[in-house]
Amino acid sequence: MSFPPNPLSNNYPETTMSKSLRILTLSTVAIALTTGWGAAGAQETLKMGALATLEGPFTVLGQDGMRGVELALKEHNYMAGGKKIELIKASSNATPDSAVAATRKLVEQDKVQILVGPLSGSEGIAVKDYAKTQLQTTFLNGASAAQETTLSNPAPNFFRFSTDGAQWQVGLGSNAYQKGYKNVVVVAEDYAFPYSMVQGFMVEYCKAGGKVKDKHWVALGTKDYASVIAKIPTNIDAIYVALGGADAVNFLSQYEQSGGDKPIIGSAVTVDQSVLGFKGKRRDGLIGTPSAGPIADNDPSPAWKKFVADYKASFKDGFPSPSIFAHAYYVNTKAALDALDAVKGDLSNNHAALRKALSTMTLKTPTGDVKLDSNRNAVVNIYLTEVAKAADGTLYNKVVRTTPHVAQSLGLSAAEFQKMGVGTRTNPECK
Repeated sequence: MSFPPNPLSNNYPETTMSKSLRILTLSTVAIALTTGWGAAGAQETLKMGALATLEGPFTVLGQDGMRGVELALKEHNYMAGGKKIELIKASSNATPDSAVAATRKLVEQDKVQILVGPLSGSEGIAVKDYAKTQLQTTFLNGASAAQETTLSNPAPNFFRFSTDGAQWQVGLGSNAYQKGYKNVVVVAEDYAFPYSMVQGFMVEYCKAGGKVKDKHWVALGTKDYASVIAKIPTNIDAIYVALGGADAVNFLSQYEQSGGDKPIIGSAVTVDQSVLGFKGKRRDGLIGTPSAGPIADNDPSPAWKKFVADYKASFKDGFPSPSIFAHAYYVNTKAALDALDAVKGDLSNNHAALRKALSTMTLKTPTGDVKLDSNRNAVVNIYLTEVAKAADGTLYNKVVRTTPHVAQSLGLSAAEFQKMGVGTRTNPECK
């Protein structure tokens, strides 16, 4: 059987009609390829970067942060705004230089359009400053909680749907004083995030009449706490500890081994799930330890229970309950995905529609509704908690009280907060 010559073949004499057919056919194919229309149904892809501390003293924190990112993406089927999401991960070691280097690679080499991260406080300040030079990219915080990230010269394209360390401690200072802890010393890491937490604790504690006899600032990644422990006086009622990850475990273990018996007042990261699983007699000694933060392990709300169940089902290697870091990364990733859906994936004009949606949205989270203030920082519920022991022997943070709608001003008037300023090594004081 013979067939007529192919009108698009180079071997066939081209007539005016066949030439028109060839142009029309090729044009149609080009349109289909560029718009995604046609049988192939080409899907546009959006690149999202995720930066966390996957090395250094906060490695386990960063790993759980990444679980939060993956859980939010899984819930959205790795789709948002009609676009397929390609996740590109990067690692830092909790230092600003490493965070900026990893961020620069994600933005300038990998060409991510949205970036979630970083994890540690000073990292957040550095990434916020870098964000100002990359207005084509939208940045959402990971779990970084230094105050200055949003309070001081905020970047117009950096959004934090989690909170700062000072906000995390609201309710704790007054509770510690009511427990009879009238005189304390502080042991904390020496950088921006712990400065924030110490301030959040001291604002209420000092106002109630408490005294902070001394502050021991230690380098991030300290392994030997013998010299610090030796300086802790006997005439105190408790120790306020603002250490996280391996730093917290090392201090608590060495304090136990030294025979230390003073009660601990825990910052949000000191009795987080990333720390409560450590072994030793001192572990049970943490039962009853007061703390405060943006999550409580036994939060009775259906949204939190679903979040915990989904986390456990998705990550068999995870903690008994999601850590603060999984929660923070999840919430910030979810904000990006929900906003992309709201604007149907429109990233034109330097993401103008997306950023407006992020700035004005009410985000539904496992811990309640979240809105941003004028500096694009979250206003949220904060939980006062105590460490308790579950029937299976695991430790968890149980809810004592909830403080709603906590802002960065910590319940102070704008004038009062401005006069006090952000937390530093020496601010505030109440000796």
